[in-house]
Amino acid sequence: MATMKCSIPKGTRDFLPFEMARRNYIFDTIREVFKTFAFEPIETPSLENLSTLMGKYGEEGDKLLFKVLNSGDFMKDVDFSQDYHKVAPAICERGLRYDLTVPFARFVVQHRDQITFPFRRYQLQPVWRADRPQKGRYREFYQCDADMIGSTSLLNELELVQMIDLVFQRLDIEVTLKINNRKILAGIADLIGAPDKLVDITVAIDKLDKIGLEKVREELAGRGLTPEQVSALDPVFNLSGSADDKLSQLQALFAEVPTGLKGVEEMRELFSLIATVQPKCHVELDLTLARGLNYYTGAIFEVKAHNVSIGSICGGGRYDNLTGIFGMPDVSGVGISFGADRIYDVLTELEKFPATLGQAAQCLFINFGTESQAYCLRCAAQLRQAGVSTLIYPEAAKMRKQMEFASKKNIPFVCFVGESEIAANTVTVKNMATGEQQTVALENLADSVR
Repeated sequence: MATMKCSIPKGTRDFLPFEMARRNYIFDTIREVFKTFAFEPIETPSLENLSTLMGKYGEEGDKLLFKVLNSGDFMKDVDFSQDYHKVAPAICERGLRYDLTVPFARFVVQHRDQITFPFRRYQLQPVWRADRPQKGRYREFYQCDADMIGSTSLLNELELVQMIDLVFQRLDIEVTLKINNRKILAGIADLIGAPDKLVDITVAIDKLDKIGLEKVREELAGRGLTPEQVSALDPVFNLSGSADDKLSQLQALFAEVPTGLKGVEEMRELFSLIATVQPKCHVELDLTLARGLNYYTGAIFEVKAHNVSIGSICGGGRYDNLTGIFGMPDVSGVGISFGADRIYDVLTELEKFPATLGQAAQCLFINFGTESQAYCLRCAAQLRQAGVSTLIYPEAAKMRKQMEFASKKNIPFVCFVGESEIAANTVTVKNMATGEQQTVALENLADSVR
């Protein structure tokens, strides 16, 4: 039989034990903050019906959906001479979820009688996008979401700001939180006489940081905006000053644009609330922030890490009627999603992971053979009962081999048990960092190695 070459699909990754320790550090940090703000956990399936997913993420998002072929003899009655968009539904009825928000809206509608509104949920699960793999962008990655649904209060947006601030404080990452409002963007589209081009404008503006202003202008022109309409956006790109200054300038521009004025009003209220809690992270109003997803209707958020060249590491926003698509109208929600994979890359580049994360075991018992084995088992059981992760080397190998194992695994303490230790009910403990050894009574062993 020919030897197979081992590989995995592009844009996916295996994770070694030390990497999983780091990932769990991120997940645990985020999860604890979610729980602190009284969010409840749920899970949804990796597979969703394509009817649930399609049309919720915009034209570009639909292209990035992984579609799953039907099982059985699904090709029997398919006319492959038709256009792809007609063939695809006939052979693919399900797809891998693109994000956690649309499945959450489906979940809320399906379980409306089993949950209490306003409902606060958190969810840490993988999502899939058929994107071009590159640094910070994967085809399979985790999202860590928190959403509140069934309330229009801007106190919900404020709590999201507070959670973002607290998560990145605990992870020791300096960030800037950018905020905008989709009503302001809708007002801009109305202002330049292109209300039907709102999606095109937001998709193009959302690329400003990546491709620059001139390329954005070119894309807007390519999406059907006239030169006059593209030029009419310049006052928005050129707004300056504090958040209050920008909002005042917008208010003047939107004198005859009700949707835009409503967005300005919401931003004034939100920034007033933020001022009362004084977050430690930098918060700014960024009127070029668009968040390309179609379902956002109000405040939108994006977080960028300082001193690292990578895209946003957290984002989200308000969606007023996402559940309406599934037959439950007028239920407003707002949420954020932490990108665990990008946060991992940031922590790695900034060398911010705690040094002890790679320690699978805190203590290793050297195996001298069957005579000391029973005593070692009793000692190990006592340490584990006290919450100390403990290993007994499985074979009575040469001492050098066992010590090399302890060194490679970064085990901080090695325990030796011989005839004298068994007789005295003690253990000799070596600190691998300092090289110091001491003999301690068995009842004091847990305190000694903590």
